[in-house]
Amino acid sequence: MGFADLHIHTIYSYDGTATVSAVLRRAKNIGLNVIAITDHDEIAGALEAEKLAPHYGVEVIPGSEITTTEGDLLALNITEKIQPGLSLIETLLRVKDQGGVAIAAHPMAGGMGMKSLSPASILRALKHPVAGKTLVGIETYNGSAIDRLSNHYAQVFASTLPIAHIGNSDAHTIDTIGFGATEFPGATAADLLHAMREQTTQVRKINEWSPFRVIGSWGVRYLESAFTRLTMAWA
Repeated sequence: MGFADLHIHTIYSYDGTATVSAVLRRAKNIGLNVIAITDHDEIAGALEAEKLAPHYGVEVIPGSEITTTEGDLLALNITEKIQPGLSLIETLLRVKDQGGVAIAAHPMAGGMGMKSLSPASILRALKHPVAGKTLVGIETYNGSAIDRLSNHYAQVFASTLPIAHIGNSDAHTIDTIGFGATEFPGATAADLLHAMREQTTQVRKINEWSPFRVIGSWGVRYLESAFTRLTMAWA
């Protein structure tokens, strides 16, 4: 069985704190087979990670957390930036055009600026003849969610749908990578993508911090990474 974390942010996100190489090193050290870098409305970090991945022994699926007008969407297996601010269905169609798939990120969650898809938006997308085949998963466990009840609500909601259940960390710091994970038959990214389409994934809750510890850790790491982020901004 393989383990994946498909919702990780780097310093290419405005609120990320870890470099790409640090994320890859951490993923290898904790035993993840596959990760996805999903920076906010950005693809550069994911493409960098994909190039560096062979040196760390971790497979990377390039992705992005896209801001739609209805909430955040994780787009996986894409190589070009997708415009934010489109409807969920239009965004899904653009993901499909690149041969990618998508996961509803932290549905129904609130707090800390989270922009989450509602059940109505997800159901509407799943009924669409094309977009519905691209939306293959729902994040039923988000290891960094401040709104803990949202994980329970997402799990109950997803149990009524023919869709893969996904566990992720939504890590914005190096410390929380892998807190949520997805277990799947096999060990490669291709195996994982197949498992999501066949709905054979299983959610694994690896660790959980209190909301206060999550926020506190992020604050410390954000200050520590200030110089690196400023250097990137001026590059």
